[in-house]
Amino acid sequence: MIRKHFPVLQHYTYANTAAYGLMSEGLQEWRQDHDLDYLVGGGRMKIDSLSIISETRQTVAKFFNCDPHWVALLPNFSIGLNFLLEGIDHKSRVLLIEDDYPSVNWPFEKRGFAITYVKRAADLEDRIEALLAEEKIDILALSLVQWLDGLMIDMDFIRSLKKKYPELLIIADGTQYCGAFSLDFSSSGIDVLGASGYKWMLGGTGNGFLLFNEKVSQGIHPKVTGFNASGANLDRKDDIPFSRQFEPGHLDSLCFGSLNFSLQFLLQLGMPSIEAHNNELSLMAKEAFGTRGLLTQQLLSRSRHSTIFNISGDSELYEFLLANDVMCSQRGGGIRLAFHAYNNKQDIEHIAELIDRYNK
Repeated sequence: MIRKHFPVLQHYTYANTAAYGLMSEGLQEWRQDHDLDYLVGGGRMKIDSLSIISETRQTVAKFFNCDPHWVALLPNFSIGLNFLLEGIDHKSRVLLIEDDYPSVNWPFEKRGFAITYVKRAADLEDRIEALLAEEKIDILALSLVQWLDGLMIDMDFIRSLKKKYPELLIIADGTQYCGAFSLDFSSSGIDVLGASGYKWMLGGTGNGFLLFNEKVSQGIHPKVTGFNASGANLDRKDDIPFSRQFEPGHLDSLCFGSLNFSLQFLLQLGMPSIEAHNNELSLMAKEAFGTRGLLTQQLLSRSRHSTIFNISGDSELYEFLLANDVMCSQRGGGIRLAFHAYNNKQDIEHIAELIDRYNK
């Protein structure tokens, strides 16, 4: 049973993975062993670190069905996107979602790209397609799951867009998606997928990645570089593989080893099983909170939703939930609840019962 791996669940109803994923006992033990090896092994750890980084790259590639040569390991998604945009013509026209995660929108805005915004709405996919038909758009950049309310982009829609607009560069932030739902990068239609590992992938902070469709290397020219990118080879300064150009400096073996450990843990559980469980949680939560009038019509009208829910509630309700050991967040004028594989029906029922008690 997955819950036994996460001691915090013995003390709290954890509905906050959208802010921070939990650490498993197994990961804590691995991290302790890693640092003990560093303590007693000293410089020998550098050799072990290279092995850990290499294994992590392979695990990320396996997890998302991507060629490992097109995997860039980074401390987080935000750094990766900023590196990426320095290699893209700033005259490109970009389509963004209003109020998408700041680390998606701000890097484009700061560089002065020509931007069109689409309103986040129940018919978001239709609105995106209409704008692509009306305007000359070069880049579509978006979060696969919206951080404020959990609206989840239809992956079949992304694939169909790529077929219809093959020259459109599709950049996706999977930080609120990856680890909660399955994603086959090779058939996704996404050109660049980035994510940080500390939420649904349960890898802790300091790790993330970019995955590339190899065709993007023809139109993107990274301006970052460093000795690590060359594989510590002085003769490779001008012959660095595309994905490695995003790794200019050393990578933390503790952080990336943590990502590697947790992705392997999720693979052992089976992503199809995790996705099926999370889809069930989504339906349960939609029913429990929807019948209480806590969800927007926008959310209720969509056929499929993530496991992130923004329920109507003020600071007093939020403080009430915290006082009753429910871990959640205030976002977008409401209270954000987020459920993962270690949550169950009882967690949702307990929160709903607490809300009923508060409203009496």
